[in-house]
Amino acid sequence: MKMFDFFKKKPKEDMKEVLNKIDHKNMVMRYLMLIIALFLLALAYNLFFVSGKIVTGGVSGLAIIIEEILHISPSLFIFVVNILLILISFIFLGKEATFKSILGSLAFPFFVSLTSNITNYIDLEEADLFVKTLFGSVLSGIASGLIFKAGASSGGTDILIQILHKYSKISIGKASIIVNSIIIGMSGFIFGWINVMYAIISIYISSILTDKVLLGISSNKAFFIITSKEEEIKNFIIDNLDHSVTILKSQGGFTNKNRNVLMVVIPTKEYFIFKEGIHEIDNDSFFVVTDSYQVSGGE
Repeated sequence: MKMFDFFKKKPKEDMKEVLNKIDHKNMVMRYLMLIIALFLLALAYNLFFVSGKIVTGGVSGLAIIIEEILHISPSLFIFVVNILLILISFIFLGKEATFKSILGSLAFPFFVSLTSNITNYIDLEEADLFVKTLFGSVLSGIASGLIFKAGASSGGTDILIQILHKYSKISIGKASIIVNSIIIGMSGFIFGWINVMYAIISIYISSILTDKVLLGISSNKAFFIITSKEEEIKNFIIDNLDHSVTILKSQGGFTNKNRNVLMVVIPTKEYFIFKEGIHEIDNDSFFVVTDSYQVSGGE
């Protein structure tokens, strides 16, 4: 071994070590979270979506269509398709990407089979379709958020979407829209277009809940302020609101002028007084407000 070779570790190797540490971090809790989430997802699926014939996309949505046409149980269809998709994933995405989908791909159809008779114990036959959509969306959104929080996937069309993204160079979002739109569109011819409208509502509600579980509810707001009265606003923040200010250097893209940007994170409950205070001091100031989901460190 040449001298100093030990210290010549490639950046890619460093990143692999980081990713490996992340993969092994809190493994027991993450797998437990994943199992609970997959069970909740299967429960929402059988209790609300299968019984209401609401197809929200994915292999599970396709399974509802297949059950209606060919009378094949959703759990069996999901299991068979997921096995095929795992094999395809090994070929096109590689083993590292595939391993993250294996547990979800196999456990989800198992839980779908386990909860397939749930409507015998919880009878929602008379429930309005909107109620089924609402409760199913909330439960599946929470479950999906927990799955992503565990750093895992439920498999299914997620694999197909990743393959489309990799080989067609379109974004994950666009690939997801293409795949799921085809499945939802098919359901319109089978179950009617009212069910499709409910499916779209369900996707929207579910995505909001997924984000809330994954990111949490924002309890802070981050302000980015450009003002000609920098000192006055800075003093207002520090002396009156007892918050610190971070000054960022910036350059205007059009004017090329160097300006300071004041960055401040405040509790949401102080949003009104903070915003109005800035307007009172400098009504011509420019500021951007964003949700801040996690604040750590600093003084």
